[in-house]
Amino acid sequence: MNARAVIGVSAQDIERELRAALQPTDLAVTDDSHLHAGHAGAREGRHFSVRITSARFTGLSRVARHRLVYDALHRLIPQGIHALAIQAQSPDESG
Repeated sequence: MNARAVIGVSAQDIERELRAALQPTDLAVTDDSHLHAGHAGAREGRHFSVRITSARFTGLSRVARHRLVYDALHRLIPQGIHALAIQAQSPDESG
């Protein structure tokens, strides 16, 4: 992977894709890459945390929710996402 690909994905890119695919009622995407400086995977891409609330998650398992997030980001992952920490909930679970 080239250096341009590694720095090519931003939190805004992720937010745009998740909003389009999952119509969240709440969404926060944080670039945590600075916390992983020096980590071997840091050369392979950026680290992000995603907190998302969407009606699409209602009745789904944690694994199924994560699959929906990964499916929404399938175009961006090879462009420089190394790791995602995902907190996905339905609107009735948000507090």
